[in-house]
Amino acid sequence: MYNGLALDSAKARRLSRFHAYLPPAELGRGTLPGDEAGIPGSEVSAVPYQNILIERDEHIAVITINRPQVRNALDALTLRELGAAVDEIEADQTVRALVVTGAGDRAFVAGADINEIRDLVGAQEAEAFAQNGQGVLYKMEQLPKPVIAAINGYALGGGAELALAADIRLAADTARLGFSEINLGIFPGFGGTQRLPRLIGRSAAKLMIFTGKMIDAREALRLGLVDRVYPVAELLPAAKALAKTLATKAPVAMALAKQAVNLGMETSLERGTSLEVRLFGQVCASEDRVEGTRAFLEKRQPEFKGR
Repeated sequence: MYNGLALDSAKARRLSRFHAYLPPAELGRGTLPGDEAGIPGSEVSAVPYQNILIERDEHIAVITINRPQVRNALDALTLRELGAAVDEIEADQTVRALVVTGAGDRAFVAGADINEIRDLVGAQEAEAFAQNGQGVLYKMEQLPKPVIAAINGYALGGGAELALAADIRLAADTARLGFSEINLGIFPGFGGTQRLPRLIGRSAAKLMIFTGKMIDAREALRLGLVDRVYPVAELLPAAKALAKTLATKAPVAMALAKQAVNLGMETSLERGTSLEVRLFGQVCASEDRVEGTRAFLEKRQPEFKGR
């Protein structure tokens, strides 16, 4: 059964490709008030993945979408592996910040897999396809650790939507970004119609989505679509350096600050500030707050434990 309708076995098999990471029914693990809401060195993940790579370096991790032969396009397997990798990073208490990038020097992620979009049969399959992509990106967006997208080339369609789910977007000066789905007879389905206007404004978002035109990194910076631009050779080192800086901060405060901003942006100022009060109470009950204030007064570097 799917949405209460009986499916033939062939259709069920097609739909099963997209069932790995559906978003929660309420699209959120966090809720608003009243709603009831170190491994030293560098190492590669022990979990076997086909289309992604995970590298750990001290307290940061780098996820690389590794399909350079198709410009790192997101097919169902890659999305499934990305979701599993985010779960792995969340469970690893030694990792305090995440960088996401693409393999090679041509593309961050050039979009969703066009072959899979072409082969969708009917509205139900298309909905399952979009829900799966949204679920993975929502999982990354809600990761209680900072996520940096290092956009090293083309970020189109689903790739641009992946970048939107990061907390911070850094781009190479050779990067090109766009929402080209309109040229395929569709529109963004992995959250782009919702995240893009929240980031750059309604009119600018409509212009990008309606025209399907790509913009360069400098224009993306002007619009606020990316936060910083670097020469391509400096991009990944800069992303890692920023991640290492963020990894030195108090993990509890980082997670709660991220939650406050993400959830607060979706409600009124009054409810958002009420949320801030509640989360501020939680962070002040942490051991990290005791350590941070004590270290400041003792004129030494804090040693945050994430508790």
